[in-house]
Amino acid sequence: MTSNTTNDAAGSAAGDGPDGAVTGACATSSGTAYKTPGASGAGGGTGTARVRPPRPRRRPASPAHRSGWTPWLYLLPALVLLGGLLVYPIYQLGLISFLEYTQAQVSGGEPTTFQGFGNYATLFGDGQFWQVLLATVVFAAACVVATLLVGCALAVLLTRIRAVPRLVLMLAALGAWATPAITGSTVWVFLFDPDFGPVNRVLGLGDFSWTYGRYSAFALVLLEVLWCSFPFVMVTVYAGIRAIPTEVLEAAALDGASQWRIWRSVMAPMLRPILLVVTIQSIIWDFKVFTQIYVMTNGGGIAGQNLVLNVYAYQKAFASSQYSLGSAIGVVMLLILLAVTLVYLRLMRRRGEEL
Repeated sequence: MTSNTTNDAAGSAAGDGPDGAVTGACATSSGTAYKTPGASGAGGGTGTARVRPPRPRRRPASPAHRSGWTPWLYLLPALVLLGGLLVYPIYQLGLISFLEYTQAQVSGGEPTTFQGFGNYATLFGDGQFWQVLLATVVFAAACVVATLLVGCALAVLLTRIRAVPRLVLMLAALGAWATPAITGSTVWVFLFDPDFGPVNRVLGLGDFSWTYGRYSAFALVLLEVLWCSFPFVMVTVYAGIRAIPTEVLEAAALDGASQWRIWRSVMAPMLRPILLVVTIQSIIWDFKVFTQIYVMTNGGGIAGQNLVLNVYAYQKAFASSQYSLGSAIGVVMLLILLAVTLVYLRLMRRRGEEL
C-alpha cells in the first residue's frame, strides 16, 4: 500500500507539474532519450521515450544571390558588341604583329611566316621609333595639361557669369567640340596660312610659315587639339561644380579664402573623381592624335620632324606596306595607354579615392 502510494505520487509529480512537462522522458538536443522515474505511469515502472529534435530550417537565398546573374544579362548585348568591335580587332592586331605580313603576303605571292618577337626587335632597334615615342609623350602631356587648365578655368568662369554670356560660351564651346577633326584642322591651316591667313596679318608676322619649323608646327597642332578638346573638360567639370553644395563654397568665402584657394582646397578635392575621368580620357585622346598631325603638317612634317606614333604606324603600314611593323607599333601604343591608366588609377586608390 505504501509502495503504490509512493509510485503514484512520483508519477503524478512527473506528469502533472506546473509547467506541463512531457511525462516519462526528457531528451537532449541530439535526439537521445534517457530514463526518468515514473515514465510508465501509474504502474510505477521506468521507461524511455524518444523526442525528435526540430529540423533545421533552410535559409532562404538572399536577393543578391538570386539576382547575381541579372546584371550580366542586362550587360550581355553591350559585351557582345564590344567583343565584336574591340576584342577581335585587338586580337587581329596582335596576331599580325607576330607575323611577316607585307604586300607580298597580302597579294598571296608569298606565304605568311611566323616571326615571333622579330618585328618588335626590329622596331625597338630603330632609332627613329624612340625619337617619335619621345615626341609623342611630350606632345600628349602638353596637350593634356593645357586642356585641363583651360577647361577647368572656363568651368569656374561659367559659375561666375550671368545666364546670357554663359549660354553664348557654352554654345561656342559645343560648336568647337562638334566640329569634325579634319574640318577643324583644315580651317586652322587656313587661319595660319603664310600667304592668305588672317592671323599673320593681325600679328604682323608677314609670310612666317607655322608648319615649317618643328616646334611651331607642334604648337599649332597643340592649339587646334586644345580648341576641340577643352569643351569636354569644361562641361564635365562645370556639372561637377554645380553639384557641390553652395554652403561649402560660401563658408570658404566667408573665411576669407581667395578664388584660387577655394578651387585648390575645396573644389578640386571634391571634384577628384570627375578630374580622374577627364584626365584619363584626355590622355587617351591626345596620345593617339592622328588627324590633326596628318592634315596640318602634311603627313608628319618636313623629313618626319612632326611624327607621332599614330602617324608613324600609318606610314609603316600603308606607305611602306610593312603591316606587321605597323601592327607592332599599335600594340606598343595599346600597352603604354593601359600602363598609364592603371598607374594613374593605382595612385588615386592609394590616396583613398573611390573609383
